[in-house]
Amino acid sequence: MPEIIIDVRTPHTPAYAYDRIRDFARYPELTDAVVEVAVHPADAAGGVVSEWTVRFRNGLLCWTERDEFDPAALAISFVQLSGDFATFRGRWQVTADGEGAAVRFAAEFDLGIPTLAALIDPVAEATLRSNILLILRGLLGDVTEQDQPAVGAGRA
Repeated sequence: MPEIIIDVRTPHTPAYAYDRIRDFARYPELTDAVVEVAVHPADAAGGVVSEWTVRFRNGLLCWTERDEFDPAALAISFVQLSGDFATFRGRWQVTADGEGAAVRFAAEFDLGIPTLAALIDPVAEATLRSNILLILRGLLGDVTEQDQPAVGAGRA
């Protein structure tokens, strides 16, 4: 399954970065990459269900995910419940980095078209990477992307 990891650095504090990232409902205001996000009230465990519509190349991707927030660890885990991906799950992690913060987005996805995966997955990876960077720039302003090893299936 393809995996994507994006690491950025921001001059903002870790708490500020985490609070901005976890405020999914504001994403459409802050970036054109996200068309709509509906966030349902938190359950007893503090998790939410969110419904997403995101620009993806010349169309839209839609999905519903369960989001688990861990404010103590400055982390958010998500897993798709239904939608256009066959599988979509991942994690946001914010950590202190000097006077600012480091933000990591890591996700695995499967578009569910195995016969075309060799053609579609690289395009999907590039588009997902571009969209996440647009979202981070909309949320946090000027972010600096950190170098990453090559993205691909089967990396640990």
